Amino acid sequence: MKTIQDWIKEYPIISDLAAVKEVFWTNPKKEPFQTGAKKLPLNENDVKDAEKRLKRFAPYIAKVFPETREHSGIIESPIVSIPAMRQKLSQMYEHPLKGGFLLKCDSHLPISGSIKARGGIYEVLKHAETLAIQHGLLSVEDDYSILDSQKFRNFFSDHSIAVGSTGNLGLSIGIASAKLGFKVTVHMSADAKKWKKDLLRNKGVTVIEYKEDYSKSVDEGRKQADSDPNCYFIDDENSCDLFLGYAVAAFRLKKQLEELNITVDESHPLFVYLPCGVGGGPGGVAFGLKLMYQDRVHCFFAEPTHSPCMLLGLVTGLHDKVSVHDFGIDNITTADGLAVGRPSGFVGQTIEPLLSGSYTVSDQELFKLLSALADTENIRLEPSALAGVIGPVKLLTTKQGKEYVQNHDLKDKMKNAVHLMWATGGSMVPKEIMDEYYKKGTIIL
Repeated sequence: MKTIQDWIKEYPIISDLAAVKEVFWTNPKKEPFQTGAKKLPLNENDVKDAEKRLKRFAPYIAKVFPETREHSGIIESPIVSIPAMRQKLSQMYEHPLKGGFLLKCDSHLPISGSIKARGGIYEVLKHAETLAIQHGLLSVEDDYSILDSQKFRNFFSDHSIAVGSTGNLGLSIGIASAKLGFKVTVHMSADAKKWKKDLLRNKGVTVIEYKEDYSKSVDEGRKQADSDPNCYFIDDENSCDLFLGYAVAAFRLKKQLEELNITVDESHPLFVYLPCGVGGGPGGVAFGLKLMYQDRVHCFFAEPTHSPCMLLGLVTGLHDKVSVHDFGIDNITTADGLAVGRPSGFVGQTIEPLLSGSYTVSDQELFKLLSALADTENIRLEPSALAGVIGPVKLLTTKQGKEYVQNHDLKDKMKNAVHLMWATGGSMVPKEIMDEYYKKGTIIL
């Protein structure tokens, strides 16, 4: 059995990861899109199928979630320009930052206020559709608003849904499942915030808490489903449906950028920075973006220094066969949405030929960035969501980041580049808790 020292000899970056230091890593297995795409288990048609399903459900969503009516039941978030934050980052890290700075505000997605409103809600809807069609209650030609009826709620109440979560996935699945009428149980890890558990219970969701981390909550959710033939387990570690629900975001993003007159081409590269826990959300989005923009988009994952599970899986090539605990890392971080010790093997292997790289960020930096974004742009995010915001700094100031720019012939194009930071959650954080986050960040700043 390998010791940590053996691993460090083979992969020197593990020395800094084990010491919970910030790192920036570029992916040696990244391939040109045309060759990498041939290795993928999913394709553009799979994403289009998911998008069509979400459109079928739009009338139902608009009916039961009034906050989505403005967009006719389509769950989507805005993109905003953050030039003042770019200037602040330049000052904070003493480096001039060029290019456009945009924030993709999944923090403000309707229904559950995080990126999980994409994949989580999508998988619940797909399961509901499958059950209803199998039992002759629904056809794809129907107006899906008929699902908002006692008849369907009674039908779904004979079925249950289980999921393991650090917080945000549980919120999206719990809220959507309960609205349809399912009995739903969310198994939550120790790092999940109390307000998220309280919110779920207020929606009629059963919440079971564990002292252990995320992996335990997933294992218990899986056991529950295995013991009940009418229980459907949403598997954050291995679900194609979750992944495809996230991937739909890229199709919509393309349209949003076009509406903002933002060009993405050979001379105008797009860099996207995605906070990463188990990997489903960022993996699905990155997959969709590569389908859209191929080699013109460069995707980077962002993880807490205390929970770099996806990075360890990618560096070693072991994916879900390795855990942060194997390297003495405690998986304790304020970034609860990213507090995952073992990555998704499905996502890691799928994204491996497409991903540009990954980096880690400390909790202290997350709080600093949280306060800075609130001060400069009046946007408040939960700590997890700030992991992407420091991405351009990492790319443009670290040795490895500079080498990536040089090796991909991007140096002369950086002034025309667009940096898109994916804000994964925050709008549902109670004000008093957000005020505590902000205060902590101002003290550090």
